[in-house]
Amino acid sequence: MPGMVEKIIEPAHPSEPEKAQIGIEGADDLYREIRVENTLRDENGKQVALKPGAQAAVTIEADPDATRPKQPSG
Repeated sequence: MPGMVEKIIEPAHPSEPEKAQIGIEGADDLYREIRVENTLRDENGKQVALKPGAQAAVTIEADPDATRPKQPSG
């Protein structure tokens, strides 16, 4: 799902990680923002961090045995 980095949240304590707040397009208003640790790796394995305003793609994955067939609406 598409999203955008809304802000970077500095840790309250130096031992805690910095967080990136990502707004997810199309999500319900009360559940639109998620916060994740802002430590990622690029394609070369180098540590990187998201910047405010960056476009992000949020992916949800699950093991096949953790899913069920969707019932038709109606």
